[in-house]
Amino acid sequence: MIALSRGIDIAYDDVGTGLPVVFLHGFPHNRSLWAPQLGGLLARARCVAPDLRGFGDSEISGPYTMDRYADDVIAMLDALQIERAVIAGLSMGGYIAFAIWRRHRQRVRALILADTRPGADSEEARAKRREHIALARAKGSGAVADALIAGMVGRTTREKHPDIADAVHRMLTMAPVDGVIGALEAMIARPDSTPTLATIDVPTLIIVGDEDVLTPPKEAQAMHEQIPGSRLEVLAGAGHVSNVERPAAFNHVASEFLGVLTYA
Repeated sequence: MIALSRGIDIAYDDVGTGLPVVFLHGFPHNRSLWAPQLGGLLARARCVAPDLRGFGDSEISGPYTMDRYADDVIAMLDALQIERAVIAGLSMGGYIAFAIWRRHRQRVRALILADTRPGADSEEARAKRREHIALARAKGSGAVADALIAGMVGRTTREKHPDIADAVHRMLTMAPVDGVIGALEAMIARPDSTPTLATIDVPTLIIVGDEDVLTPPKEAQAMHEQIPGSRLEVLAGAGHVSNVERPAAFNHVASEFLGVLTYA
């Protein structure tokens, strides 16, 4: 389905009934990243998964910033007449979740932060992103996918489930070049969300793969310690896209969390 969001078309999936949960994909993914959750949690919640601007079937239109992605999500919620939702973000989706909290916290029922971090990029990370911008311009999304895939999935997945690694790689190659470049620039410029953590006063679930080398468990532990009352779950044998690598385990902890919210 397509929603007009702040003047651009945002594609999204909307399945299930009950407590609304918005699933925000990472970089450079699209909404198909969340297929295991939409299939596994639709009996528990109303699951909405958009393509962020510049990705999937959504319109390719800049400029790109975390605040603009956040406002797009809220405009989509307005179009769907959803007043409050659980915001679930993985990796860059987590950066957007922090922006939604800062700008629209009255719309947030709870947070699920998966394989993400609050801090801004280091100078080394910014330099690597600039390399990926140059690579995208010179050789396209496929070359960026080749550069990212080793860190995107965990060692166990690469060794025991190469089909999952191949599927993730195919997803990365499909990302529009302009969307890839825009997202990289947005991540370079994003603010440090560490001061935001102490302000979060809604139920928060933090999930991380124990083999995540991009946003490792120590980052998740630090978030857990700074978000009052948060819950931390570490999924064994999963890397950066833990929801795809260990979907049953991810859905189990998410379902428990959503169940508590439903009956609270």
